[in-house]
Amino acid sequence: MTESMAAEPGTPDTLQPGGVAAIERALHNMPSSPGVYRMLDAKGDALYVGKARALKRRVYSYTQVARLPERLRRMVSETALVEIVTTHTEAEALLLEANLIKRLKPRFNILLRDDKSYPWLMLTEGHAFPQIAKHRGKPVKGASFWGPFASAWAVNQTVTAMQRIFLLRSCADTVFASRSRPCLLHQIKRCSAPCVERISAEEYGRLVAQAKAFLSGKAGHVQRELAAEMEQAAGGLEFERAAALRDRIRGLTHVQGNGVINPASIEDADVIALWGAAGQSCVQVFFIRGGRNNGNRAFFPAHAKGEEAEEVLGAFIAQFYDDKPPPPLIMLSQELPDRELLAEALSIKSGTAREEGGRVPRRVEIAVPQRGEKREVVEHALTNAREALERRLAEGAGQAKLLEGVASLFGLPSSPERIETYDNSHIMGTSAYGVMVVAGPEGFTKNAYRKYAIRGPITPGDDFAMMREVLERRFGRALREQAGEGAGEGAGGGASEGARSDWPDLLLIDGGAGQYSAVRSVLDDLGVNDVKLVAIAKGPDRDAGREWFHTDDRPPFQLPPRDPVLYYLQRLRDEAHRFAITTHRAGRSKRLTRSELDDIPGVGPARKRALLNHFGSARGVKQAGLADLEAAPGINRETARAVYGHFHPR
Repeated sequence: MTESMAAEPGTPDTLQPGGVAAIERALHNMPSSPGVYRMLDAKGDALYVGKARALKRRVYSYTQVARLPERLRRMVSETALVEIVTTHTEAEALLLEANLIKRLKPRFNILLRDDKSYPWLMLTEGHAFPQIAKHRGKPVKGASFWGPFASAWAVNQTVTAMQRIFLLRSCADTVFASRSRPCLLHQIKRCSAPCVERISAEEYGRLVAQAKAFLSGKAGHVQRELAAEMEQAAGGLEFERAAALRDRIRGLTHVQGNGVINPASIEDADVIALWGAAGQSCVQVFFIRGGRNNGNRAFFPAHAKGEEAEEVLGAFIAQFYDDKPPPPLIMLSQELPDRELLAEALSIKSGTAREEGGRVPRRVEIAVPQRGEKREVVEHALTNAREALERRLAEGAGQAKLLEGVASLFGLPSSPERIETYDNSHIMGTSAYGVMVVAGPEGFTKNAYRKYAIRGPITPGDDFAMMREVLERRFGRALREQAGEGAGEGAGGGASEGARSDWPDLLLIDGGAGQYSAVRSVLDDLGVNDVKLVAIAKGPDRDAGREWFHTDDRPPFQLPPRDPVLYYLQRLRDEAHRFAITTHRAGRSKRLTRSELDDIPGVGPARKRALLNHFGSARGVKQAGLADLEAAPGINRETARAVYGHFHPR
């Protein structure tokens, strides 16, 4: 791949928006090879990313403004610079385009809002008795993985089923090594208790082999094997063992339940269906692995109202598989114009496999089933997409009415686009955290939530000082960023047009008149005068429904007990409280599990684990001699001296 700037020399800071003229200048040196182009504005931010089989011809089409839709005409008018990356093939360009769109998030592209990692089922290999567990994040060496699963709930259900059918352990290696008697899971017949040698390594290995066969789609073979074992046990008058095998067969039969939810004719596939209405789209993805449904998830891509469904679905698929391996079969609800190109790109993405002595791309098929069980599965996904979008539209309409009520209640010029709610949590001043939750027309915006570890120095329990620190950090940083972008200075300047997206229309705090005055003072000191501030305080009996509201243009007041706007404001306050408590508990747990080993330079998580596994505790490490430390597995001489020197500075 080759990257270049196809425009006049200059930096994004000095370029002015040139529209068609900027694109025409870029065409002078642009090749006709495949590649990816980026339209940039005067600040250097990406406006649009696209791919092309012939870059020059594709980019030239943007100079024909009369033929472009309104969305792209606005994009062209803001374009100041065009950057290109050439690729060997159009399929490579498609993969690069998806990667850049997810990373740069251009305003005029169709965007997949998917910032969550997917859970996988993990089976460890480097142990005599492998562990089965849920895993997120980067793959771990020495383990096998199956997935992805749509949610933590789906993978937890599978882990539970695997425990019941194959009696595999789920405990961590440290717990396994310290057991002296079977745990509760063995008593409820969900573990074979290898920790106390209730099963031999050879027998456990057979269970692991059966589990792998089951996860690889060979459930029928496993069921026949268990049935033969049960008959053999019954014939040998081993009735207790035969009953245990019978229970495992029943569990396997239950998990295998066929039909639309668990299609028998599909081994490994993703089912992707799109439903559009009212200018919005919902994409449902069902994950099917080994003939089992690993759950489904709904997505709502961001796009302009006039986008065709095929364009939205194609852009979604390219971005969806940017950070995850595609299965061998992808079934869609509708045809795509570039289906073959997309299949070729995903085949490249999926890696290589050995075939007839050589290495070739692993083929990925994209199909649009028309009949049979596969079509039934697609129709099921399409129904789920329609129902999810209808729920979202209904919730959006209700949300809009609530925001109109908030605007009317507090005298806002229009419905608020962004409401920020703040709260603190601590125990006698320890593990103190402040949090901010954000809500708007689409409900809670969880990727905008923020945590603030209170730095101090603050008198323990001084909630006013904690809130002051949180607001100074939140708005102080925003104002500094505005100043860096050339925003107007002075009191009441508010946010620049570029920063309006993260500037609140309403600021809600949990507290009464004292809390309101303290926060108002902080905002006045910062020169933030264009944000409506409201404090919500519970009544004398702290009963929900009798809250008092404090603001600047009227005396404290209450709302009728059954007012929908009151319920909405309570929900905002309760969500901030929940997030604050959760954040505080996580911080407190981290502090409680912290040991003296965390303060030793050069001792990271892996070496800390090696020391604790060898010596049993931080106290054992502290009391160990230098020779004992050097003899510990995974600890070299330099690290041993650092650990010993930390505890024996003289």
